[in-house]
Amino acid sequence: MSNYQKAQHISQCLQLAINLEVSVPKPGNVSFNSSFEATRVEHFLASAIAAGPSFQEAAYRGTLVSENSLDLGKVGLGELIKSCASDVAAWQSGGNTILGTVMLFMPIAVAAGMTPTKKAFSLDFAELRRNIDKAVKSTTALDSVHLYEAIDIAVPSGLGDAPDLDATDPNSKQRIIKENVTLFDVFKIAEGYDDICYEWVNNYPLTFEAYAYLTGQLKRKPLNVAVTNVFLKVLAERPDTFIARKMGKDKAREVSEQAKAVLELGALETAEGKKRLEELDRKLRERGNQCNPGTTADLIAATLALCTLGGYRP
Repeated sequence: MSNYQKAQHISQCLQLAINLEVSVPKPGNVSFNSSFEATRVEHFLASAIAAGPSFQEAAYRGTLVSENSLDLGKVGLGELIKSCASDVAAWQSGGNTILGTVMLFMPIAVAAGMTPTKKAFSLDFAELRRNIDKAVKSTTALDSVHLYEAIDIAVPSGLGDAPDLDATDPNSKQRIIKENVTLFDVFKIAEGYDDICYEWVNNYPLTFEAYAYLTGQLKRKPLNVAVTNVFLKVLAERPDTFIARKMGKDKAREVSEQAKAVLELGALETAEGKKRLEELDRKLRERGNQCNPGTTADLIAATLALCTLGGYRP
């Protein structure tokens, strides 16, 4: 398999993961069954297609790193995220759809490109994870600036007030360059209130733990049941940081307790579980979808990315 073919394969795996995630109805999120006021499932499908070239480029740069043809510090994770955000914005009109997912996916794409593959394209996940850690720790101050520019493009909601280097502060970019603040450093500042940053800084513990659970589920259950269960499990154990920033930590913990109760009742696998799942979905959609567990959805997309890279096909 050539570097180009490998990068293309990785990109297709990541695009598939986005589409699988949005295809499963999850409480409080967009799916084929449910929409937000301005954001519908077709916006996510278009976003997955638009993201393909950036995912492929990230993976290709990873292959060059593995051959010592490119320094890891020059991969440009921030630039790749910014380019992807620009393409996504150009291909759909539903606002910010997958910026969080893209932020999680780019290091995975680079690392997958760096990781040797066997003939049937199987990755050593232990080495993949080590390469993810290397990629995020090799970022630069320019990567930070490019990420902030990606945020300017995508205009995500629920950013909150950062304790330092706020993405909405126009002076932050100048300070980042002057003080040489790498993207890894930026995410260390935010890891306490944003689980996407937490994943970067701590080598994706939530994603890999969810992956282990989901692979077991997929051996015995259909995709919609397995993904719903892992979504509820992650949400039950980890209050959604997107909800916490918009509605407060107490509300985020309350949603987690409700998710735990639904999962314990069997979710889609029992009549009572289905009923409580529908009730939770309605509650999360009140007040203009303010309780959308968006970060949890991003984590599930990353979990599905590991599944597709590992060979899962629907």
